[in-house]
Amino acid sequence: MNRVLVANRGEIAVRVIRACKSLGLETVAVFSEADRGSLHARLADRALCIGPARAAESYLDVNAVVTAAKGSGCDAVHPGYGFLAENPILAETCLGHGLTFVGPSAEVIRLMGDKVAARRFVTKLGVPVVSGSEEPMQSAGEVMAVAAGTEYPLLLKAAAGGGGRGMRVVRSAAEIPAAFEQARAEAQAAFGDGRLYVERYLARVRHVEVQVLADDHGACLHLGERDCSLQRRHQKLLEEAPCEALSETLRREILEAATAIAREAGYRNAGTVEFLVDPDRGRYYFLEMNTRIQVEHPVTEMVTGLDLVAAQLRIAAGEPLAVRQSDVRVRGHAIECRINAEAPEADFRPSPGTLSAWRMPEGEGIRVDTHCYLGYAVPPFYDSLLAKLIVSAPGRAEALGRLRRALDTFVAQGVSTTIPFHRRIVDDPAFVAGDVHTRWIEDTFGRATLR
Repeated sequence: MNRVLVANRGEIAVRVIRACKSLGLETVAVFSEADRGSLHARLADRALCIGPARAAESYLDVNAVVTAAKGSGCDAVHPGYGFLAENPILAETCLGHGLTFVGPSAEVIRLMGDKVAARRFVTKLGVPVVSGSEEPMQSAGEVMAVAAGTEYPLLLKAAAGGGGRGMRVVRSAAEIPAAFEQARAEAQAAFGDGRLYVERYLARVRHVEVQVLADDHGACLHLGERDCSLQRRHQKLLEEAPCEALSETLRREILEAATAIAREAGYRNAGTVEFLVDPDRGRYYFLEMNTRIQVEHPVTEMVTGLDLVAAQLRIAAGEPLAVRQSDVRVRGHAIECRINAEAPEADFRPSPGTLSAWRMPEGEGIRVDTHCYLGYAVPPFYDSLLAKLIVSAPGRAEALGRLRRALDTFVAQGVSTTIPFHRRIVDDPAFVAGDVHTRWIEDTFGRATLR
């Protein structure tokens, strides 16, 4: 592997480019017309425009990505997260053109990327799942038929997606028709696949995920867990590692389940197995597996000292993992805040615009992953993530203090951001005590409170 095409944009494209440079690999960036002034295009050794602003005509165009890779002499493609990262067609097309896909095989992406197939697969392994439909739903009528056999609330979910897109909570039969059409349209737009399935909605649980790494030489290991319970509209706002709500017994069960799933699936590269967890009852349920690097991977890097993106590249190049399970040590505590160009006071409405001021916090235990700079024009076409603020410290209380200071010195003007909202979160007594769940933000900071 000598030259890598980075098939993404924003902070993850910058992150991948920097990891490539640390390994002595050349990089080629792709960008849309809306991203001509982007940082990732500037940092790469070469940058190619692959289409107009609409993602469907640029970042989601498999042929455009592969043509750019072949035409620029690349021998590998890193998809980042989002866009084509979990698209098996990209993995297959890369293979067919002699390109290394930095991720698992197309077969594994299909198995675990299809949430319905993944549920069936893990059930055979004896891993518990939340009750729901066994097949994708073709109509609102089918959803109603499934709903008749269970209790509300229910969750409509995209079979091919993640990141909170293509998801709707329904609390009665009357809500199903509109929710079904909305979720299907959103899933189709985000993933090119409008199939939906149904699960019982568990409101007061934790969202805990396990980072796994596997190579071509038989090694498959976990890197501990992350607590991703703080969400709005089923999209994460803040993540921590480790999850302090878990007993050692429950932690061990979840970590073993995650590695068993990855191993039995024939997984290769970096992936994440996600669970819903009820710590009070000592129960957990498989949620999904993301067959890519995660937005929140830095908190795992901060507590393990491992570079996950570099590990991805080394695995894709055929190298064995440099660490064994016995080498993995989780030390200290890390917290990540997603700094989005959104207006929390207006139900987190996206806030595109130009950054008239931009100053990032610095200091011990502080890391900022971003693609932004003073004068950057935040486009309205893509995800609103501006930066990821990550802090680490020997313990959670110290990490929270460090996070408060970092948020206080983070300056972003010209657009609305989630920085003030994050400051409110870290001062809340329930959050400080770790007494949170997946609906905690809605319950604590309802729309009236935010205004």
